[in-house]
Amino acid sequence: MKTWFITGASRGFGRIWTQAALERGDRVAATARRPSTLDDLAGKYSDRLLPIRLDVTDRAAVFAAVGHAASTFGRLDVVVNNAGYGLFGMVEETSEEQARAQLDTNLLGPLWVTQAALPVMRAQGGGHFLQVSSIGGVAAFPTLALYNASKWGLEAMSEALAQEVAGLGIRVTIVEPGPYGTDWSGDSAVHATPLEAYEPVRAARRSSATARAPRDPAGTAEVILRLVDLPEPPLRLFLGGYPYPVAEKAYRDRLATWEQWRELAESA
Repeated sequence: MKTWFITGASRGFGRIWTQAALERGDRVAATARRPSTLDDLAGKYSDRLLPIRLDVTDRAAVFAAVGHAASTFGRLDVVVNNAGYGLFGMVEETSEEQARAQLDTNLLGPLWVTQAALPVMRAQGGGHFLQVSSIGGVAAFPTLALYNASKWGLEAMSEALAQEVAGLGIRVTIVEPGPYGTDWSGDSAVHATPLEAYEPVRAARRSSATARAPRDPAGTAEVILRLVDLPEPPLRLFLGGYPYPVAEKAYRDRLATWEQWRELAESA
């Protein structure tokens, strides 16, 4: 039996992975802004589900929630930093409030959860962080600049974290999904006020998005269960096949550009 702490458990990946963990007999501390969304699972798994009201941007509340979960279940084996949302807008269109809120939730929220859970994992001699990023944490896309920034930041922080805690028996996996049929771009998304100058870019982005059929997020549950059972889990794991050509092109382009301008760079 593993004990999980999952943020953003009310819907999407968080809800699916919470249910999958419970169905196989694990225990889950599941956080959500509205814990009532978990009432049906609480009624079925009341002895193994601990719903917790949490806004991950509140650092004090995060530490209290992690402490409550650890004291209730005695340990934390898997911590899933899943809470987040998409901010849609060009760089010029994004307001200060929108930019700060995006980074507070998608980057600083996982930082607070990670900081709160690390003492628990150190004391018990191990644990596994799943940091939910995106293919948008590997490659950037127009209309998603601040979302990309939040996920690139999460990836950098998590890569450093993995090196810091490797000797403590703590593992880190950055999970990078492609497009799935979650609520990420639906009701939970935030949209900046559009400027007419960028309409051609927006139209091209809409056209490319229409060509991508989102996958069923339920198909990720078994993969995540297999991932947390691995004795030596990977630092990074894509979900679905879509991210591979995107990431391969991004890295090819970067390497080609660096090499093309190597003479100028080395003259500095």
